[in-house]
Amino acid sequence: MAGTERYIGTPNGIMLCVDRNGGGLIEGFLYHGYRKEGIPIRGYEQVIRTAEELFNALGFPFMGTGDRDIHGRIHSCQKKERMARVLRDDELLEKHGNMGTFVIRVQHRQHSSWQGRVTYLEENKSVYFRSALELIKIIDGALDEVEQAAAAEIDGEEEVQYGE
Repeated sequence: MAGTERYIGTPNGIMLCVDRNGGGLIEGFLYHGYRKEGIPIRGYEQVIRTAEELFNALGFPFMGTGDRDIHGRIHSCQKKERMARVLRDDELLEKHGNMGTFVIRVQHRQHSSWQGRVTYLEENKSVYFRSALELIKIIDGALDEVEQAAAAEIDGEEEVQYGE
């Protein structure tokens, strides 16, 4: 991961604030500039579904492949709503999760997946991803490091208490 500045930088940028991670199930809130309050999320599937709804409503990034019916016809049932921003980027960047905060910038939706960049704000590190699965692995890896660091800190405190 390369270092980067703290910014959103795109109209479809989302903030994933993770409060808990247990058994591969994350819990927290998803924020974007078109809604004042956070959207409660539980699990990566809900993150992806909620973000897809936002992208479809904005019509950006353009979906490279559309929904098809049983006959293979593409359905263009995307609703492009005129959405007004209610939060500025600096207001979004004030949101934080107890375990981790991630700025997700999806630049393309091609090959039925996402491509873009994710920034882990606590470490100020960014990495590009080529699919939604790769994005999940990146976030999950960062959260695992947080859990390991917390466990090591607890073990260190226990050793000090027993050594006294």
